[in-house]
Amino acid sequence: MFKLIKNQGKARRGSFQTPHGVIQTPVFMNVGTQAAIKGALSSEDLERIGCQVELSNTYHLHVRPGEELIKRQGGLHNFMDWKGPILTDSGGFQIYSLSKLRKVTEEGVAFNSHVDGRHIFMGPEDSMRIQSYLGSDIAMAFDECIEIPSPYDYVKCSCERTYRWLVRCRDELNRLNGEADAVNPGQMLFGINQGATFKDIRCEHMDKIAELDLPGYAIGGLAVGETAEEMYDTIECVEEHMPKDKPRYLMGVGTPSNIIESVYRGVDFFDCVMPARNGRHGRLYTWEGVINIKNEKYAEDSMPIDPTCGCPVCRRYSRAYLRHLFKAEEMLAMRHSVMHNLYFYNRLMEKIRFELEFGDFGKFRAEYSKKLACRL
Repeated sequence: MFKLIKNQGKARRGSFQTPHGVIQTPVFMNVGTQAAIKGALSSEDLERIGCQVELSNTYHLHVRPGEELIKRQGGLHNFMDWKGPILTDSGGFQIYSLSKLRKVTEEGVAFNSHVDGRHIFMGPEDSMRIQSYLGSDIAMAFDECIEIPSPYDYVKCSCERTYRWLVRCRDELNRLNGEADAVNPGQMLFGINQGATFKDIRCEHMDKIAELDLPGYAIGGLAVGETAEEMYDTIECVEEHMPKDKPRYLMGVGTPSNIIESVYRGVDFFDCVMPARNGRHGRLYTWEGVINIKNEKYAEDSMPIDPTCGCPVCRRYSRAYLRHLFKAEEMLAMRHSVMHNLYFYNRLMEKIRFELEFGDFGKFRAEYSKKLACRL
């Protein structure tokens, strides 16, 4: 399913076959948590801006509208009219964020809904059933996202339980894929590596889950408070233990610079709410750095957000107009800004893939890793 096209050092150019199309890697997955991009972008918009993979969340869709309803609608692809690949997160991170409302046991996690407070229990089998009903192409294993810092002994015990949960996820998804009414019988399971920033636990856990020979593997539990250097050190440690013939997914990361640096260290898949969230607040990405479109200096600026950008917004509208929309509190401001930022991220991945296959990724990294982190 995963084809490695070319290497430059640890950086990889590849492709990954799914039931709804081939994913060219490295790839950034556009986050549509509740089957929608926050900022009023439609599935048609995602096609226009070069999105390859849409990502939705198991927990949120379980809470509303419910996986049974989505299954009756023909699955998530049909429900939101998205024809490309979809990855669904297991809900583990969202449950982690409800730390004051949850209780973790061997069977799973008991917690209260953030919407109406109702009691919910989710274990590995529940997460797989929900994701099976959603019909995504890639289902993420149910795991415990561990707070950083956490005690060494707790992290070790948690990883051992997460491994046992992963075995249960594998067995249950295999069973669900074999059912006659499976929404997507080709649905694939990705395992998740945990271990906080303890390198020995991370590597031991990765070795153990790699033995299960799953279609792909993720590095989870990062971007939750550790420094960028701690994150990069963890990636470097884990990467050596990850199968070379399977895609690697760094969950919840990150800035353009984070992505470039993580590709350099061997990562293939990324997702993050940052480009859409920043867009909704007027923080926009350009190839010279980040701008805050709300600043007074853009009040009469007739230039596009980025003169080199080919997105639908930059082809038509000025910085002055976009700033006006924010100041007037028009919803159109968020839509235009999110569209631009997601186009930028998708274009960034296109450039990375080109440099890996035909150019010099090292030179690209040297020029853009720091530049794209600059605030103008």
